[in-house]
Amino acid sequence: MGDVFHKDCPAREVLGHLAGRWAILVLTALLAEPRRYHELRAVVAGISDKSLAATLKSLRRHGLVHREVGGGQPPSVTYSVTELGRGAAAALAPLLDWIRVNAEEITARQED
Repeated sequence: MGDVFHKDCPAREVLGHLAGRWAILVLTALLAEPRRYHELRAVVAGISDKSLAATLKSLRRHGLVHREVGGGQPPSVTYSVTELGRGAAAALAPLLDWIRVNAEEITARQED
């Protein structure tokens, strides 16, 4: 276990990859079920193609998302969470629930 408050802790890099809004939304969207690219883009409303592609690439590189290429022309590509990704998404889901419940109050309290 590292000390995430220490500047050289490797966990900080992991936190950086998971803390972005797109990573959290993509992971939790995939927690429900495997999805194709266009399905993810529809579920995660507002994400650009560039951001979705970069997010999926990063999550794959870190072992959190699996990409499966199927047969057909064009080939079908499906994304799913790995076991490691499932743990991360399950930990992030309560944070999203808390945000949903409290977002209105938080934004109402913002000062100019």
